[in-house]
Amino acid sequence: MPSLTTSEKILKATRTLIENEGAPAVSIRRIAAEVGITPMAIYRHFEDLAAIMRAVNNQLAHEVATAWATSGLSEGIKREYAPLGYYLDYALAHPHLFDYVFGARQPHARRYPEDFRDRQSPAFNVMVDSLAAGIRDGLLAKGDPYDYAMSLWAHAHGLVSLYRAGRFSYEEAEFRAFFMASMEIMFRGMRA
Repeated sequence: MPSLTTSEKILKATRTLIENEGAPAVSIRRIAAEVGITPMAIYRHFEDLAAIMRAVNNQLAHEVATAWATSGLSEGIKREYAPLGYYLDYALAHPHLFDYVFGARQPHARRYPEDFRDRQSPAFNVMVDSLAAGIRDGLLAKGDPYDYAMSLWAHAHGLVSLYRAGRFSYEEAEFRAFFMASMEIMFRGMRA
């Protein structure tokens, strides 16, 4: 296995800090200490901390999208809401990364509708494509797959956020069942 470049080590260390402690724990000094270089050496590879964080965010978004796209979604209506189940899985397995990628305010965040319609969001594209296929196949009512996807994402994100904030008395398995049942309610309104 080839060794990582310094830039790759910087991104890996940043990701590890976010996953273990959350984005607020990340600093140039902390990254440098993790990589074993001086803080000033980082600036040979990245303009500033914001550039590092943006690169990690993009890397994570692509990983999530790739995992969703290659997950072998089943045919039929489940194909359309399966990515939301993976969204829940990711949120619960990687809470700090989830918060950073999907919940933190970021200066260069993609904005709806223009950036999403320009297909700048890899994870969102998976959902849009799945919904567009459902519309094309007659499983879902005619509509804008981008608006459908944003509505579903907002609903899913709200449920996950409420669960993580302790607003449900459910254990994880109960919450998962409730989450998917709630997604099914949303899909009922979209079915053809």
